[in-house]
Amino acid sequence: MSRQDDLDNHADQLNPNNEAFWESRGEEERPEDWEERVEQEK
Repeated sequence: MSRQDDLDNHADQLNPNNEAFWESRGEEERPEDWEERVEQEK
């Protein structure tokens, strides 16, 4: 894996619109109510 791939993966894991964000938090995929969950975290 290249450095750019590592950076892209890191960015994806910080983006709640991306499935990698949810998968890194134990979800199988981005939930239907992801926007509501993000708002609750603020």
